[in-house]
Amino acid sequence: MSAWGSTYAVVSKDIQSEWRTRYAVNSLLMFVVTAVSIILFALRSVDPNPELLSGMLWVVIFFTAMSGMSRVFVSEEERGTTLTLQLVATPTVVYFGKLLFNGVLILFLSFIISAMYLIFFSGFAIKSPGAYVASVVLGSLGFAAASTIIAAIIAKTRSRGTLYAVLLFPLLIIPLMVGMSSTTKALEGAPLADALADFQVLAAYLMVMVAGSYLLFDYVWKE
Repeated sequence: MSAWGSTYAVVSKDIQSEWRTRYAVNSLLMFVVTAVSIILFALRSVDPNPELLSGMLWVVIFFTAMSGMSRVFVSEEERGTTLTLQLVATPTVVYFGKLLFNGVLILFLSFIISAMYLIFFSGFAIKSPGAYVASVVLGSLGFAAASTIIAAIIAKTRSRGTLYAVLLFPLLIIPLMVGMSSTTKALEGAPLADALADFQVLAAYLMVMVAGSYLLFDYVWKE
């Protein structure tokens, strides 16, 4: 089987496993609904500006990534399938398979969050759709790239939850802040060119995280 075929098999396995249990999706959707509801009640008498709305949007996406992206490797340890995966797939195939699964999951949740904001917050009007989609896609994929390698590092530790948050938080600060900036511009109706510098930072962050994780993962996976 080719590398692409093997990678697809890993992604397909994770999607089928998640579809059977729906553990990550259900728990993360509940978290998203709860977080958006709390924000909605807190701001019921306030008319937030685009900068505040974009900040709240990315805070919810940020904590969604912090809450559920570690499952891709932790679930393998809990089921005892890590050794089998090491025997049947190369580290490269495993890494990109897990990265793609996390990317699909965080993108799905990010657009669910966006839809909820459009429904419940009257001031959340996307005036520059191209800039908004680029912001969400690049920022979310950056979150997925950082979350995947940290999830692999902490999978075999006992204090997974605490260590995951401690290691991941500093890595997500850059896409969080830049994502807020570019999303604010999209909500204010700024041209796509005005957010180009933000997109370049997000794209560079994504490429650096993927390249660095690819080089590091072989050592992490075999230990």
